[in-house]
Amino acid sequence: MSSRGAEPAGGVPPAQSREYRVAHLQDRLAAGELGELGVRIEVRGEAVLVTGTVPSAPAREEVLRVVHEELAGLPVHCDVVVNETSSPDQAEELT
Repeated sequence: MSSRGAEPAGGVPPAQSREYRVAHLQDRLAAGELGELGVRIEVRGEAVLVTGTVPSAPAREEVLRVVHEELAGLPVHCDVVVNETSSPDQAEELT
């Protein structure tokens, strides 16, 4: 019997596994269509914090989908906001 009872069957300690998964998520986001976005992923204690700003609601949904795929089973806190830069609906009146 091993003295490393906290390690999963693969021999990787849980903290390293979490770090590996976060690094893989960062690589996946950077390689995809969303690579130019300002999304940061950090391990904070037992949880993972995802923050940043994206240009549209669909981009936010895609980021959240990828985050939940890659980090399934981990506590994740997402604070990704949408910064849509659309033109105004009406002309601005200057006086």
